[in-house]
Amino acid sequence: MPTVQTSSSLRFAFLVTCAGGFLDSYTYLARGGAFATAQTGNVVFFAVEIAQRHPMQALAHVWPILAFLVGIGAAVHIRKGRLDRVLPHPIRLTVALQATILTIVGFIPSSAPHYTVTIPIAFVAAMQIEMFRNVAGHNYVAIATTGNLMRLVEAAHGVAVDRDPESRRPLAIYLGVVGIFAAGALIGALTTHLIGVHAAWIPAAFLGITLALFIWDERDTPGVAETDEPAP
Repeated sequence: MPTVQTSSSLRFAFLVTCAGGFLDSYTYLARGGAFATAQTGNVVFFAVEIAQRHPMQALAHVWPILAFLVGIGAAVHIRKGRLDRVLPHPIRLTVALQATILTIVGFIPSSAPHYTVTIPIAFVAAMQIEMFRNVAGHNYVAIATTGNLMRLVEAAHGVAVDRDPESRRPLAIYLGVVGIFAAGALIGALTTHLIGVHAAWIPAAFLGITLALFIWDERDTPGVAETDEPAP
């Protein structure tokens, strides 16, 4: 029997975070130099284009932001159990949807408008950041690394300066999360150079493995994988 729920386990967090780092490299190299997961860049680019009086170019950065907001709203709805009576396994189906979207993205040629890729990826990233933000009792961000770096330094300070033994575990966790995000970005860069737009199938496979984890864990403990409530 698992000691933690599937979506709060280290293996799950590492797979989702690896996919997040991968997608940043992928969209930057194969999809027009965009970062489609975290939306800070789109907000900045929008402001710059407006300042330079390029309204149409600015509008191109609005659609991923809107898709991200829709993804957050959908994930909140699911996480709060609003669909439990309609869907038997809402979190599983959400992960399956994310994997399916990335699989489809891998078929979209590089000649297609970049928004046809950045919009669905922004939606997927939003669902990941909202639904999966707790690992072994500690908050983390699956699609970016700034917040995880902050928590890494806080934990390191606790170990090195405060001599707090309880900071050792979060230090190890955040070292792993930051490292796996960087590894995902490296894998994304290498495979995108090798196989181009089809590289999106690799993070789709990562999410497919997470879906298998849900099914495997629930094999012995029915319901445990569907009841995760991330820490605030």
